[in-house]
Amino acid sequence: MAGKPGERRTQILQVLAGMLETPQGEKVTTAALAAKVGVSEAALYRHFASKAQMFEALIEFIEESMFSLINQIVTAERDGRTQALSIVAMMLTFAEKNPGMVRVLIGDALVNEDARLQLRINQILDRVEASIKQSLQLVTAANPQIDLNPAACASTCVAYALGRWHTFAKSGFKRKPSANWSSEQLALRV
Repeated sequence: MAGKPGERRTQILQVLAGMLETPQGEKVTTAALAAKVGVSEAALYRHFASKAQMFEALIEFIEESMFSLINQIVTAERDGRTQALSIVAMMLTFAEKNPGMVRVLIGDALVNEDARLQLRINQILDRVEASIKQSLQLVTAANPQIDLNPAACASTCVAYALGRWHTFAKSGFKRKPSANWSSEQLALRV
């Protein structure tokens, strides 16, 4: 049994994330999760009121991690184009380091779960897109002669990352999202 408060909760989330890394993409049941953790289903529910709450905790991890990294990028880099491309690169490498989370981000793991979980993911992706758009607005502000639509480019960037995430998941996590990554693929030649 876990010793410190919160340890078992963290262990449950780690096992859940690990189960989501299986290439077959099978549905995770609380019974299977409890067996992998080595506790009863009732013990799971002492830490989480529902399976949806477990997924919410994973989504919170994704959100906190991604926006912490975005804030670091924006703070460290003043050039808007570099910021935008660095955010896309972060999205790709985040997926590689957290394959189970990719299944949450693309919605595979959320099928047959509470619809509000997918809404939460959509909100995260909207916020990432807004961050990229802000970065690209720096480019147009500094160079008004450049013909660039920050909103359209930001949307393209997020769509690109989503496509790479889908390919990664559907390949059984073999085709890395950042493989052959280059900023030229996004045609952000600013």
